[in-house]
Amino acid sequence: MKLVAVSAGLSEPSSTRLLADRLLEAARRHLEDSAGAGGPDPVEVRVVELRDLAVDIANAFVTGFPGARLRESVEAVTRADGLVAVTPVFTASYSGLFKSFFDVIEPDALAGKPVLIAATGGTARHSLALEHAMRPLFAYLRAIVVPTAVYAASEDWGGGGDAFTDGLGERIGRAAGELAELVSGRAVTARTSADAEAVVPFAQQLAALRP
Repeated sequence: MKLVAVSAGLSEPSSTRLLADRLLEAARRHLEDSAGAGGPDPVEVRVVELRDLAVDIANAFVTGFPGARLRESVEAVTRADGLVAVTPVFTASYSGLFKSFFDVIEPDALAGKPVLIAATGGTARHSLALEHAMRPLFAYLRAIVVPTAVYAASEDWGGGGDAFTDGLGERIGRAAGELAELVSGRAVTARTSADAEAVVPFAQQLAALRP
């Protein structure tokens, strides 16, 4: 099982990347805890840093073809069992780099994929960008967006560094749990479908018994 986070943070270190890491780790923990002893192999996690792909994304718009590095990142996102998408908020919406990356992806590639949306910003008043910008974007792409969106303002990082307030920690846990439930349900459905396809038709079984 694979979880991928897309982080559109521009600075290094970045609160956007930090939030992506926290959400990814919480979702991974939920999935592995729900599996219990004897469950599946540990969940694979990966973060796609868009700041490292900015030139590749621009070139893809100019040439119409993604380069090898961008293509590999897009494939990681589209093949993931669950996606965490995190952007800084600029001018009351997602960043241009964030939108450009998802413009490169084929419109149907995220259909049915569980997605957790999150954002960072200077003040809490930018949190509405999650509902009026990010959620409609992924609804258009026909992804399945978890009910809880996570916004982290500057004051949510309690005490500086990578610590966060109880309120943010609670939202992270709730959203990660929702993503884990969707990912687990999707995996069970996929296995059930595969088992159904593997069933040998009755007529074929009878034919095999004939001398």
